Amino acid sequence: MPEHNPHDIFVIGGGINGCGIARDAVGRGYSVALAEMNDFASGTSSGATKLIHGGLRYLEHYEFRLVRESLMEREVLWAMAPHIIWPMRFVLPFHKGGIRPAWLIRLGLFLYDHIGGRKLLPATRTLDMRRDPAAKPLKSLFTKAFEYSDGWVDDARMVVLNARDAADRGATIMSRSRVTSARRENGLWKIEVQDKTTGAMQTFRARMLINAAGPWVDMVLSNTFGKNQVHNVRLVQGSHIVVKKKFDDPRAYFFQNPDGRIIFAIPYETDYTLIGTTDRDYTDDPKNIRITEGEITYLCDAASEYFAEPVTRDDIVWTYSGARPLFDDGASKAQEATRDYVLKVEGGEGEAPLLNVFGGKLTTYRRLGEHALEKIAEAIGAKGAPWTAKSKLPGGDFPATGYEAEVAKLKSRYAFLIDRHARRLVRLYGTAATSLLGNATAATDLGRHFGADLYEVEVQWLVEREWARHAEDVLWRRTKLGLKLTAAEADGLEDYMRETIRNVA
Repeated sequence: MPEHNPHDIFVIGGGINGCGIARDAVGRGYSVALAEMNDFASGTSSGATKLIHGGLRYLEHYEFRLVRESLMEREVLWAMAPHIIWPMRFVLPFHKGGIRPAWLIRLGLFLYDHIGGRKLLPATRTLDMRRDPAAKPLKSLFTKAFEYSDGWVDDARMVVLNARDAADRGATIMSRSRVTSARRENGLWKIEVQDKTTGAMQTFRARMLINAAGPWVDMVLSNTFGKNQVHNVRLVQGSHIVVKKKFDDPRAYFFQNPDGRIIFAIPYETDYTLIGTTDRDYTDDPKNIRITEGEITYLCDAASEYFAEPVTRDDIVWTYSGARPLFDDGASKAQEATRDYVLKVEGGEGEAPLLNVFGGKLTTYRRLGEHALEKIAEAIGAKGAPWTAKSKLPGGDFPATGYEAEVAKLKSRYAFLIDRHARRLVRLYGTAATSLLGNATAATDLGRHFGADLYEVEVQWLVEREWARHAEDVLWRRTKLGLKLTAAEADGLEDYMRETIRNVA
């Protein structure tokens, strides 16, 4: 059982918060190790509605600090990663007698426009739905709508790019590695980690431990640390359906439901529409989370209240669910529980400190990381200054509004790429797409074709650079090509990867 020299920080959890903290910390000069028990973003961080947003509905619950911080982060993150983050306009249809009066919506959108330092994103405007193309897929009763700005993100890719950048800066980043025990010993943490693929054990020592296990944060405290009666987070299930494309407009829709909840209908992966989310308390193990029949019915019915053509179960091509680990603030309804994050440090005088991370959302992960680093500095001493606000994630080193130019550059260099393939590669890998494609001059240079526009050269990149080990990692997290490949093609990819990993090992 190999034992490593002490690290400054050991992070448990490879979701967006764990990877974001690890990246920020190693960039400041701390020595960092991180263990994720499964694949990166295999839990909550790939189960989101995939928005970089202020949270318009959080204003109703007086979450002004969270909304302001989130609004300010939209353009910061867009500039960091313009390949996987981009602006999106949202259409909020309105009709008299609806759940919220027009004046309240206008007030909320006025705050939304003005409290977050918006620079590049366009302002709110009112739409005449008797003339605007946004009305085309909707029922005719909507004569007015409000249009506002937020952002879209490829959530799982944001996680793995944070992990990749942390590793490039010197962090030890481990996927499929489960922390089996962590205990204080001689002023340090002694952490036992098992490789879930090989069964091999490693021992790490660290000055400080970060519990960023997301929905498993209480389980880590109970099972790994042996604490009893732990209850810090409230798990709230959010489920989504992906259906055949319901509209051609590039804008998304914000639908208000009679029960006070809201859902989005968002253009997704070119050929589909994403509809979600639900909000219901969840008490089972997060690994077992699946959409329920009731949630499917709810989302179909809620969307059908707005779309002229109803959304039916036959339209569904994929579903996914995530357990959001919200800090338990005692709210009576799942949709009213705070989306803000809470950071708590444990450890007395002379004890190695533990930082527990509760809650959080995609949009605020970078700021959560900065606040975590403030706690780390107080506990074990400061190193380096905040740096991530002006940084770039791998592949994101081009202007925020420069996506089309990057696509044109890639097509110019690789003339054999069809437009859709080039766009997908830039969306996923940004400027790194040229490194992925290398010296290819024809599609035949890309190696084995697995289906859709997935070739061996991309799979190899994902194995070597992004910790992909199974077809599921490639098809549903690193890309969304699981929507395109047949079951037989996916099986062929799994067989190839199994052989590839065996040869690498």
